[in-house]
Amino acid sequence: MDANAAKLKMENLVHHLADLDALLVAFSGGVDSAFLLVMARQVLGEKVAAATASSIIHPVRETAEARDFARKRGISHMVFPSEELSVSGFVANPPDRCYLCKKSLFEKLFEIAREKGLNHVAHGANLDDLADYRPGFRAAKEAGVIAPLIDAQLGKEEIRFLSKEMGLSTWDKPAMPCLATRFPYGSPITEEKLKMVEDAESFLLEQGFKVVRVRHHGSVARVEVGRSEMEKIMDKGLGKAIVEEFRRIGFEHVALDLEGYVSGSLNRAVGKSGEKRA
Repeated sequence: MDANAAKLKMENLVHHLADLDALLVAFSGGVDSAFLLVMARQVLGEKVAAATASSIIHPVRETAEARDFARKRGISHMVFPSEELSVSGFVANPPDRCYLCKKSLFEKLFEIAREKGLNHVAHGANLDDLADYRPGFRAAKEAGVIAPLIDAQLGKEEIRFLSKEMGLSTWDKPAMPCLATRFPYGSPITEEKLKMVEDAESFLLEQGFKVVRVRHHGSVARVEVGRSEMEKIMDKGLGKAIVEEFRRIGFEHVALDLEGYVSGSLNRAVGKSGEKRA
């Protein structure tokens, strides 16, 4: 990565943000949205606010961290109920589930923006996101949500670098998309299953793992951890504890994915057009 190029892109981001009169940032508490929120605050001052969705598909710990991040910086922040399980079609978990979710989410965000007198809504999508299957981008385009990080051509590695330079605690935070991403397309999403996944992932995080995903395949929990943590999870004593806890949670079998953690691994089931493969 070219540090000078990253800094030039950050200057470009500043110019993009300066063109806005007021902004609501869709704030998950992750690396990208945290960086965008802080940059917007520096450029627009009090004319920036953050909004975070809260529901069964969002880990409680992530919402708490988002609250803490905004509070420490004195940024106006609202946590609102997003209620994805009530969104038509969401529970069936079709390949365009993310589109259905984001469409509903952005409608709520624009309602909040209007109430606060903010003329723009932005999300923290970065340049690298364009390489993955992201039906939520269509919802963003339809709603008029802007993506300043993409406009500035900033990728994930550059955002982490710049966040570290700025002293942001989120600079090395692992990606943590919503819990609905743990289910193969076509597998119905229920509150009970979401709770199983959150409890299982929380247990792994408590054991010191940094990057974890528990993919829900019916009675089987397919565990993904970072490649550097594969040896740790194979420890006989820890492995036994994981199996016992996962069975207590409700899984009958626990499988370790030998490939390790892969972002968006379940998207292999869809083609570039978003159609499910046979």
